[in-house]
Formats: sequence, C-alpha cells, structure tokens
Amino acid sequence: MITNEHINRAIDYILLHIEDVTLEEVAAYCHFSKYYFCRLFKSQTGESVHSFIKRVRLEQSAFRLKVEQNRPITEIGADYGYSSSNYSTAFRQHYQVAPVAFRRSISCDSVRHPFFHKEKWSVESFEECNSNITKEVLPDYPVIYERRFGSYEGIHKAWDEFLAKYEAYLTEETRLLERTYDDPAVTASKNCLFDICMTVEEDCPLENTVLLKGGPCAVYHFKGHAKHIYAAYQTIFLVWLPRTSYELDAKRSMFDIYHMVDTDTKYMELDICLPIK
Repeated sequence: MITNEHINRAIDYILLHIEDVTLEEVAAYCHFSKYYFCRLFKSQTGESVHSFIKRVRLEQSAFRLKVEQNRPITEIGADYGYSSSNYSTAFRQHYQVAPVAFRRSISCDSVRHPFFHKEKWSVESFEECNSNITKEVLPDYPVIYERRFGSYEGIHKAWDEFLAKYEAYLTEETRLLERTYDDPAVTASKNCLFDICMTVEEDCPLENTVLLKGGPCAVYHFKGHAKHIYAAYQTIFLVWLPRTSYELDAKRSMFDIYHMVDTDTKYMELDICLPIK
C-alpha cells in the first residue's frame, strides 16, 4: 500500500500528463528536489520514477492498440511521445513482440484469465453486452481511499482490512467503490494499480481523501460470480467499444460501484463505470 500522500498525488499527476510528463516536472509539482523525490517514490512504489513513467506509457499504449483497432499504430505511439521507430523498439523491449504483432494477437480467444487460470470463460455478444449497458452522467464522489499495487485476486483481503480500519465512517448512505487503472491482460498483475474507496462527507478530516470524478460514463450492470467480472471487462474492451462511437476518456479513471456482495458464494452486483467522451 502507498501510504505517502505526496506520492499518491504525484502518481495522479503522472497519469493525468502521461503523454509528456518529466521527472523534473513531477518533483516540482510536489515541491521536492528531484533527488529526494526519486528516493521517496522508489521507497513507496518499489519502482523508479523513470521506469514507472516508461512502463505506464507503453502499457497504456498497448491498451489503446487493443480497444482502438482502427487507429494507426504510429498515431497511438505518437500520443505517448514516441516516433514510429522508437515506439516499435520500446514496445518490443517491454512486450517481446512488435506493436503490429501484439495487435493481431489480441482476440477474445487469446486473453487468459489472470486469476482463475483453469476457468473457461467467454465474452458476450455485442447485443448481450449492450443490453447490460446504460449511458449515465455520474456525480463526483468524495471518498476515503487506499492505493495499492498488485493482483486483484486477493483484493477481498484488502477490503476486509480497509472496512475494519474505517468502520467509524460507515453509514447507511456509504457507497463502496473500486478505482482501477490497468487492464490485467496488458499489465502484469504485480503492477496493477487500484484504489479501494468509500464515500464520505466532503469535510472528512482524513488526509487520504480525494474527489473521484464522475461525469459521462458507460455503465455495465454486472450480476454474477466474482470470477466472471474479468470476462465482463474483456467483453466491453474487445466487443463493445470497437463497435460503438464512444471513446474512453483517458483523463478519468474506470471504477466499480458495489451494490451487493455475498462473501460466502462470491455472488456480486456492481456497476462497471467507464468514462466516455
């Protein structure tokens, strides 16, 4: 868990300006010397600032190759500050495959479930997926949050700890949300970044509070076993998005809103909220 709020704000800034952000710019944003900031960042994340920025650029571009199949590869690379030749070289170093081959390899049959390895899963048809999606303008949510790197597989343990820690802030109006930044089909599980959140009043005195941005969203209404959430996400990415006129808004994060969880059966009802423009 990342416990230093300066580093959390730095990560937010990096993600918001990932296309051309620099170490010096982020350190100045945090009002630290770049040398102190580098030490603090690595102590909290286990990764250097430079490595984090480079990795996130490549992984976000890989996600765009996946969901924006009709966009030229060179255009996507340029969005993240790469020339055509530099992008191909950097991408190959990270994924051991060229961008064009990566895009060709991505299909509903090629994506393995990252957690339930023996689970046979399949995507829905466009019509099935579309019937579960509504377009909504969601409010902003003031939340307490904790940010973590790691596999989503054991996230229930993190939730148990989180709810026990902030039990005093739970009310009948509290909403539980989970903000995700990565697609585990393109980002290694250990590097997946996510925030566990619960809504609070705007005047909450805790330091680890933030305003989770709502706005226009495509909302997939999920009902089923936890192991099928991944298939729902991949259906949205591989089947639904490519056939709609909507684009993901890269300046806002995806998040889930929990409505019901049965801890014994792992049955869940939640909304998968994708920011669109």
